[in-house]
Amino acid sequence: MVSQFVSSHDVRLLGALDFDFPEGTHAVGRLDSLSEGLLILTTNKKVTNLLFLGEVPHKRTYWVNVGHVVPPETVELLRTGIPIRVKGGGYYVTTPCEVEIIDRPAILSKHKNETQPDVPNTWLSITLTEGKYHQVRKMVREANHRCRRLIRASIEDLELGDLPPGGVREIEEEEFFRLLKINNWKSAISSDDFVWEPSIENPAY
Repeated sequence: MVSQFVSSHDVRLLGALDFDFPEGTHAVGRLDSLSEGLLILTTNKKVTNLLFLGEVPHKRTYWVNVGHVVPPETVELLRTGIPIRVKGGGYYVTTPCEVEIIDRPAILSKHKNETQPDVPNTWLSITLTEGKYHQVRKMVREANHRCRRLIRASIEDLELGDLPPGGVREIEEEEFFRLLKINNWKSAISSDDFVWEPSIENPAY
């Protein structure tokens, strides 16, 4: 589905989920239609600014399944910075991030791209603080690996956990901001207090 409640296109939207969302609910940190995982839905207009426009960048962890075996030198390349293509045809070198090879997360449901278990593949955990357009997919592609599956596992200490596909879990406000490591949420301004237009190559999600 698309990570929004309204669209001019004939697509499945968040309103199709089996949950009675309060008026004004919107997505923060949207996922593209081919990705899975943790998605924040809130009525609090401060959250986007606090997560993406604050002085302290917030970590986001992704589980990535790629084709073939990933050698140690490729892991190091992804960690230290790899050139990815950006708008206009140029290249941008990603900032250093955390990358490690992991076992397949046991909590994940099976996916259509995992119908051939004998085909060599690797699971990676990638934790970064920047969010260029399709950055993780571009990073593994430039490292000569095809992204078979991409799941956002956490934003700071707010974790996907055992939440099933399409599942919704409510969190108390103070606990929510504690897990996101945001301390100034009571005094912060909301998105209505200023005009901000995200770049397509560095969106706030």
